Amino acid sequence: MSTATRSSGVAVASAGRHLAGFWFVAAAFLTLMAFGTVPTPLWPIYQVRDGFGATTVTVAFAVLVVGTGASFRLLGHLSDRLGRRRVIVPGLLVAILADAVLAFWPDLPGLIVGRVLTGVAIGLIASTATAYLSDLYHEARPERDGSAAPALVATAVNLGGLALGPLAAGVLAQWAPSPLRTPYIIFGVLMAGLLVLVLASPETIDTEAADQDRPVRFALRPGQRAAFGAAAAVGFFAFAVMGLFASLGAIIVRGELGITSYFVAGLVPFAAFAASAVAQLALGRLAESTVLLIGGLLFPIGLALTAVSLYQPTLWLALTSAALAGGGAGLLIKSGVTQAAIVAVPASRAGVLAMFFIIAYVGMGLPSIAFSLVIQHVALRPSMIGFASVLSVGAFIAIVIARRSAAVTR
Repeated sequence: MSTATRSSGVAVASAGRHLAGFWFVAAAFLTLMAFGTVPTPLWPIYQVRDGFGATTVTVAFAVLVVGTGASFRLLGHLSDRLGRRRVIVPGLLVAILADAVLAFWPDLPGLIVGRVLTGVAIGLIASTATAYLSDLYHEARPERDGSAAPALVATAVNLGGLALGPLAAGVLAQWAPSPLRTPYIIFGVLMAGLLVLVLASPETIDTEAADQDRPVRFALRPGQRAAFGAAAAVGFFAFAVMGLFASLGAIIVRGELGITSYFVAGLVPFAAFAASAVAQLALGRLAESTVLLIGGLLFPIGLALTAVSLYQPTLWLALTSAALAGGGAGLLIKSGVTQAAIVAVPASRAGVLAMFFIIAYVGMGLPSIAFSLVIQHVALRPSMIGFASVLSVGAFIAIVIARRSAAVTR
């Protein structure tokens, strides 16, 4: 066998390992994000069992942001220096620990601890997995340098996972025994299996060189701070809609529609998150300016119909409005992630994405908490109109700035 033939065989084997690793990491990312929304259709069960109000439910959901923000801020950049796999593996271990806490300590303190740990796991993995997928794809398909495929897969599995969590948990809560334990046990087993596969995936960071270079935690290309700020603002408003459906969607379905099925309760948040993923897969390859434009149109239309659905409480309208709002939000998130990655210094990509997700996840938590507090004093319907209006105006301003910044960047 000639040297050229051996080299070719090694290159093919290496490309195969990196491509397999790409899908292993994508599956782990998908499962983790699904685990993050498993409690969504279960909130009514917790609410009835323990007498929670809407605010307590929202806070129990949103404390995830505390763990996520701290993890993104303190640890999200580390994979640029320590290696992608060395950060994702501990992240999966923390997620498995969180899963065990939620499964076997279902009281409010356990919910809080489990959700904070879930946030820590998401903070460790989300930005790292996004960067890792880009690295693995580049190693597997070097001839496709600059391809949008890894960013598209990353954002699709991120939101696709958020969609699968409520659907799977709703099915299990409706038809499986122990609805507050069975979903967590199943997801714990899945994450343990994927942990083994991720351990078998190749590392893509030269840790010795990265340790010598000590990449800056957060470094943008010159003159790109406004572009990053606009991208992060788009992410903030888009994730705010996702937070609303994830925290209060099932409770609104139960209270406004009078539907007690846990499976149906999971359908509204599923519709929002699934539409996000589908919109990205269907339209994500369009020009970024077009993606922003379409997302910017679907976003307020979906929010307006969400408010209308409270005055005309029918399941089809609730699902349609959730899908339109979610589809618009998904396109905005995809655009924000892409823009954040573009303006980052390559050696600081994970750190920049970590900062993007900190801002986005704050958007997922704080507006929902504010909304749950407002509806204690103001009726739900006018509160939703105000919420939809504020988010739509904020998103519009962020989109305008982001489109201008993207034109300058390119």
